[in-house]
Amino acid sequence: QVQLVESGGGLVQAGDSLRLSCAASGLTFSTYTMGWFRQAPGQEREFVASIKRDGGTTYAASVKGRFTVSRENAKNTVYLQMDSLKPEDTAVYSCAARSGDLSATADDYYYRGQGTQVTVSS
Repeated sequence: QVQLVESGGGLVQAGDSLRLSCAASGLTFSTYTMGWFRQAPGQEREFVASIKRDGGTTYAASVKGRFTVSRENAKNTVYLQMDSLKPEDTAVYSCAARSGDLSATADDYYYRGQGTQVTVSS
């Protein structure tokens, strides 16, 4: 049974940083592309970042230069370092896994975690 469990969310002020973690189990983590998505109340799920097995990455334009996705295959964990946070970054952040190349499309991912809340106050 595949499980993706996010952690690290919280309430911060604009300009602060947070690091989210996503621990995976039940899959051969090193072979999967991992993605981060977010969803704010009343809005559709939005792509944030993706990292493939060889470390290649892609980012949404809204977070490029502020967020960094990384992975530690030995720990079956993917991270999202979020710097210079803005109120508009407030959302539930979830990780997802897929085999194959990078993708910004949520439906391309086979597995998804429950998410962790990030709230950025102004």
